[in-house]
Amino acid sequence: MNAQPEETIQMTPEEYLEFERHSEIKHEYFDGEIFAMIGASVNHNRIGSNINRLLGNQLVNRPCDIFSNDMRVKIQRVKKYTYPDIAVVCGSLELEDQQFDTLLNPAVIIEILSKSTEAYDRGVKFQHYQLIPSLKEYILVTQHSCRIEKYVRGNNGRWLYSSHEGMNQTMTIESINCALPLSEIYSRVEFKDR
Repeated sequence: MNAQPEETIQMTPEEYLEFERHSEIKHEYFDGEIFAMIGASVNHNRIGSNINRLLGNQLVNRPCDIFSNDMRVKIQRVKKYTYPDIAVVCGSLELEDQQFDTLLNPAVIIEILSKSTEAYDRGVKFQHYQLIPSLKEYILVTQHSCRIEKYVRGNNGRWLYSSHEGMNQTMTIESINCALPLSEIYSRVEFKDR
């Protein structure tokens, strides 16, 4: 999903949550501003559905939850609310309040890159995600070519980078013990020139 800034209206986090829970469209929130989430491409949706299916099949008998882009995640240290394309939690869920719509403890976050959000997803958004203590892996999936990049938080707190290219590759998400063949992630995805 793409985030687009709306007219600058300053809101507190509490005002944002009240507004968002009654809004017909989703908004991200940071530093008092809201950003409308706009629609995603066919490739984006196919990739997201494929990943959800692959993870769901592997996690079916385990105490894990897979959330698509409808589950809001709060980054508490910077009072930011965002909607990752996919978030995974294994074990107990930590939620912000009794509305059960804001996750605090994702272990894995996956973002499907678009032209308009790629720099943000790689930059400021990743910097903010790193502030989530529970986050172990951050994965970026390109929708215009067969390429996945992965950052894994090491024991020393440093993030280790790896990339996977080509339909014959398989990416493993170590923290939840899942293997995702790129040929299945990119099933029915049509690549076009950027």
